[in-house]
Amino acid sequence: MDFVYSFGVLVIQHLQSNYQEYHDFLNFMSTVGDPRNIFSVYFPLWFHLSHNVGTKMIWVAVIGDWFNLIFKWILFGQRPYWWVQETQFYHNDSIPHLEQFHITCETGPGSPSGHAMGSSCVWYVMITSALHFARPSSVSSVWNFQRFRLLRSCLWMAFWVIQISVCISRVFIATHFPHQVILGLFTGMLVAEVLDHIPSVYNASLKVYLQANVFLLSLAVCFYLLLRLMGTDPLWSVAKAKKWCANPDWIHLDTTPFAGLVRNLGALFGLGLALNSEMFVQSCKGKNGYKTAFKLMCVTATLTFLQLYDFIKMPTHTEALFYILSFCKSASIPLGVVAVIPYCVHLLIRDEERKLA
Repeated sequence: MDFVYSFGVLVIQHLQSNYQEYHDFLNFMSTVGDPRNIFSVYFPLWFHLSHNVGTKMIWVAVIGDWFNLIFKWILFGQRPYWWVQETQFYHNDSIPHLEQFHITCETGPGSPSGHAMGSSCVWYVMITSALHFARPSSVSSVWNFQRFRLLRSCLWMAFWVIQISVCISRVFIATHFPHQVILGLFTGMLVAEVLDHIPSVYNASLKVYLQANVFLLSLAVCFYLLLRLMGTDPLWSVAKAKKWCANPDWIHLDTTPFAGLVRNLGALFGLGLALNSEMFVQSCKGKNGYKTAFKLMCVTATLTFLQLYDFIKMPTHTEALFYILSFCKSASIPLGVVAVIPYCVHLLIRDEERKLA
């Protein structure tokens, strides 16, 4: 693997030396690929366009990130910014210099890339769903089919441009090697494609959501304990990140392996709670739920709320407290998007209709 890693270092050095002026753009693309944007941006937009697509997006994101965690523990992948400091591949006087940035110091193992995997699986869902809505009927004209083919080509081209940009950005900031982002990209697409053939998630009961949470958490904890019994510390990468990060302030607790697990399980629990609530039935499933004005008001309100909600930071002085509060915060996001905010909009519209009556 040292030769693979050393080749990756050469790629990183080439990008950092020749494309430094694109730093802001690449930093933005890394943000685009951040799995946390799935819940705060993509999900609110798509859920009110199509409940099924929004629901599938959360399932794909959660299952994909869960597999990413397991793969990280199995593959034991290094990250560039600490590998160059610890490897014996180079002589002491020839250690390559890799520039670090404020988003470089991820604390989990490096393979596969969580950003590349999360971005590819969710954008895969969005592209395939958009094409499903735009697909012409069998009785449509040849011209409609030609327009659909053009649209399909444009959307898939956009998909690959975005994914490649996200992958390059993760390599540029020295948080991943090239093979790690490539693995994450295709694994994410595979997860999205597999879950696309499981339509039962659209109408799952709260019991199914609870069972899925318990199942995913139990498997992750059991695998963690198994690794510990085998003499391997699954959190080995956290110590390396703290040791070799250029700035201690760049180390964030929410990048640890368990932080992502807690965040995703919270989102899945909140979605199950919301979809099986009376507020969701009365608002999104009621007569107002099919009105364009209602959908636009819900999207505007939820995006505004989530941007303000993002300013709430979890205390990091105690890990256990951080994980508990992260679970609660993550659960409250789909609960607000799916049930609470639409219900408030529903009440507002109903009151206005009564005044006009």
